[in-house]
Amino acid sequence: MSLIYCFFTLFIAFLLCFEQISAASAQCKTVTVDQSGRGDFSTIQSAINSVPSKNGFWYCINVNPGTYREKLKIPRDKPFIVLKGSGQTKTKVVWNEPYLDNATFTSLADNIIVESMSFVNIYNGPRSNNPRVPALAAMVNGDKSFFYQCGFSGVQDTLWDATGRHYFKECYIEGAVDFIFGRGQTIYEGCTIRYLGEMLPPQFVGFITAQGRDNPSDPNGFVFKNCNIYGKGATYLGRPWREYSRVLFYNCNFSKVVYPLGWQAWKSVGKEQTLSFSEYKNYGAGADTSKRVKWVKKLDPHTVGMLTSMSYINSDGWLQSFPL
Repeated sequence: MSLIYCFFTLFIAFLLCFEQISAASAQCKTVTVDQSGRGDFSTIQSAINSVPSKNGFWYCINVNPGTYREKLKIPRDKPFIVLKGSGQTKTKVVWNEPYLDNATFTSLADNIIVESMSFVNIYNGPRSNNPRVPALAAMVNGDKSFFYQCGFSGVQDTLWDATGRHYFKECYIEGAVDFIFGRGQTIYEGCTIRYLGEMLPPQFVGFITAQGRDNPSDPNGFVFKNCNIYGKGATYLGRPWREYSRVLFYNCNFSKVVYPLGWQAWKSVGKEQTLSFSEYKNYGAGADTSKRVKWVKKLDPHTVGMLTSMSYINSDGWLQSFPL
């Protein structure tokens, strides 16, 4: 009798789960972008433009393989978009323009999913003679944004993780100067982070992060969890963009590319006590902390647990509501 009851309970649970998945799928209107004209749209931006203003249902944009030379923008009034490519190396969006308001990809809306595609700003790329200035691959300024197996390529200010709760999983990010910066409340998990020291003058030491927390009560900060840090030359893990900057590297693989001092105070010299730059249980040739700056924060296990838990960005369960 108990076996029958257990089977019946499992069967009901399966039906409920199936209904939830089907309901989520039914809510997601799907269109296809294909450069050859075999889809609903030939450009990604035209597909984004087709999303109704203030839409309340998921709108799925599938992007076929190709290099799309366009500048993309998801406006603030177009939430609930799923932008899905055909693979990080197969679907690329490339642009060639400097400064903070000209990112290859700009996302201003809440509830955004981007998967399996790359964003590149070639303004300071290997074949460029342009002066090195900020040239963004992406700017993310909406709340509840999830990036999965995406690529971000630039030299200076590659990824502007501006504001909001964000989750980057198994992404690839490369650059040389402040190439992950902003005020996001973000977990980077299982990401590959490449320092492009070859793009800078010899003996120049670069910077991976420039986090912008400007108040001790602000919840934002960057958490790098189970990431791989490598490249050529030498780079600091970060410097502060604002006086309460917060960055934690946890259980990451540091190659020898990490500069022994680890961190730079930059414009916060003399006020280092307000900074929260931390490392915990990292490993590899660059993980030796014996020569780190003396003001690096030593976090207790409880605080580390709070920052590395998904509840740091997902306390209200928004990720579980996504059609993943």
